[in-house]
Amino acid sequence: MRLSLCALFVSLFVLTPSIAFSQQRLDPVPLIFDTDIGNDVDDALALGMIHSLQSRGECKLLAVTITKDHELAAPFVDAVNTFYGRGDIPIGVCRSGVTNTAGRFNTLATQKDNGKLRYPHDLTSGNDAADAVAVLRNSLAGAEDGSVVIAQVGFSTNLANLLMSKADDVSPLAGTELVKKKVRLLSIMAGAFTDGHKEYNLIKDIPSAKKLVADWPTPIVWSGYAVGKSLAYPHQSILRDYGYVDHHPLSEAYILYMPPPHDRPTWDLTSVLYGVRPDHGYFELSEPGSVQMADDGVTTFKAAANGRDRYILVREDLRPKVLEALQLLSSQPPSK
Repeated sequence: MRLSLCALFVSLFVLTPSIAFSQQRLDPVPLIFDTDIGNDVDDALALGMIHSLQSRGECKLLAVTITKDHELAAPFVDAVNTFYGRGDIPIGVCRSGVTNTAGRFNTLATQKDNGKLRYPHDLTSGNDAADAVAVLRNSLAGAEDGSVVIAQVGFSTNLANLLMSKADDVSPLAGTELVKKKVRLLSIMAGAFTDGHKEYNLIKDIPSAKKLVADWPTPIVWSGYAVGKSLAYPHQSILRDYGYVDHHPLSEAYILYMPPPHDRPTWDLTSVLYGVRPDHGYFELSEPGSVQMADDGVTTFKAAANGRDRYILVREDLRPKVLEALQLLSSQPPSK
């Protein structure tokens, strides 16, 4: 006796439901995190998010490069990476002199309890860390072509220097050609496209920012100042969601930076979220176009059909969804 098509489908579903509703597996996004960590706490929360996304199999953190020129920035990153079980991730630093103070929470890297580091790590000073451009070139050279996402959430110092780098033993390609071959997307927290705001990440190193704006050879998605400002991290999460350990580097960094009750904007978290999950429907994007940057750091956007640049737009009805994702990913416990 013949089965109808409907009956055949039902029988297949009952016998092998995994066939009917199999989930597509995607390769982890190779990710580089370029940060001025220590100047604001959103960088720290964004780094925690990256580790949670890696634990979920959604990305692989290739390296962290730092644009804050203080010796404790790299040890703090190493402490966070070690907390999440990934203390071997390469860390690179710049020697620019820009924001060369410790900041309010990078000192957690030196915090001791009963004579032992509260947050164990190996890298004790940025003076002992590798040069950021060398780390970037090595990470890109070892990646598949057209695969890497860079989340830049600090100054443009390292990426501008990367563009100007020469061929070497790591790669026969000069910087711009290496980026063009290996990078799929630059997801950048920078600029302002609605109110003429002189955004911090740009004005702290204007020459490097102008170099990046003029010469970056792959698509860029900009998360402007207004995006993170409209998505303030609920301080209740800091008080509630990180208590699964006695000491957590993210919640302690948040409290040291500015204690609750204070809802800090999520500027840097948004660039990480879009860079790893561009298809999850968290944000809309502007039409394609071209970002221009004036000598004083003000950015403008001009629409163009084949433009390299787009910027993130936040829909009011999607704000709860985005904020929930940011909280859950930031506070997710390390994988065992």
